[in-house]
Amino acid sequence: MDRRVLTLDEATCRRRTSIKWRLHPEDVLPLWVAEMDVLPAPGIADELARITRDGDLGYPVNEPYLEALADFYRECGADVDPGRMRPVADVMSGMKAALAVMTDPGDPVYIAVPVYPPFHAVVAELGRRLVTVPLTEEGRLDASALEEAFARDGRGALMLANPHNPTGVVPTADELRAVAEVADRHGVRVVSDEVHAPLVLPGASFTPALAVPEAQGWLSVISAAKGWNLAAVKAAGIAAGTAADDLLAALPEGLGYTTSHLAVRLHTVALEQDRSWLVDLVTDLDANRTLLAQLLERHLPSVHWRPVEATYLAWLDLRELDLGDDPAVRLRQDARVALMSGPPFGAGEGHARLNFATSPQILEEAILRIAASLQ
Repeated sequence: MDRRVLTLDEATCRRRTSIKWRLHPEDVLPLWVAEMDVLPAPGIADELARITRDGDLGYPVNEPYLEALADFYRECGADVDPGRMRPVADVMSGMKAALAVMTDPGDPVYIAVPVYPPFHAVVAELGRRLVTVPLTEEGRLDASALEEAFARDGRGALMLANPHNPTGVVPTADELRAVAEVADRHGVRVVSDEVHAPLVLPGASFTPALAVPEAQGWLSVISAAKGWNLAAVKAAGIAAGTAADDLLAALPEGLGYTTSHLAVRLHTVALEQDRSWLVDLVTDLDANRTLLAQLLERHLPSVHWRPVEATYLAWLDLRELDLGDDPAVRLRQDARVALMSGPPFGAGEGHARLNFATSPQILEEAILRIAASLQ
């Protein structure tokens, strides 16, 4: 059970004041929100100390962060120019800004469900019309279902999660190409949330949307937040494809004023200095993915899931346990384990999302608690 970075015990984690560890009573193990039980990567820790020592808490310089994000994209096969990027406060702010320039009030916005609940919320906040389209049974994008929805509901915009949250699927270049072709046929613009791109596990590879020639009219939003556990210091970048000049020009200039100097410094250091830490993290997540599969097979054989290709989020089908539409409620009460409720993701009745970015000891304890509560 040796791990390199996912090593923190419960007592250490309980000293934290973040919502993951403070929302529920102390006898509840929290495996719900997307926050990892890790210490900061070495470069990030050193930069935090330097910032404190130097009193470096002024206004941000965004360009180095955009350059670091562009370098990451290039390593993944997308030749993104930092000049075609815009800084923004965080990923969902970037998604919201993208939808605002792609659509008008009342226009349809398509999402492939189940998907991250803020996707649903931001559509309502903008006064757009939410149209849900199911993923395939394997949790993958379904170009035929999307085309049917586009043909029925008309122009608008599609929000993608690449890699997908909560299914952990990594769309292939062919899948992204198929989506681009049907979207183009129906005049639908596309924005891709790529915040989980650094967390692709062995056996899969990440294709940035802007690496696909047919998707050059898209926008994508990327950040170091998830890969290096930087939710407390949010920042992101919006990137425009080579055929998205109109969208790039329409993005508000004021987006650059929404970033934080602390955030862009730590994100930049993560991308430039802490890649070896990320390698260790992905190795640990791969080991935890295997451990979770073993624990479920041994103790909860009626729980179904598809081992994820990316992220540290397992989408569990708990319908055979007969715990109702929102089994996370029962498990929190009876097993004292907090998972993320499935219904807010859309098409998530009987499901729950489990965060396995924790120590193997905490992960095993959570599964044993759930199994014991069902006996």
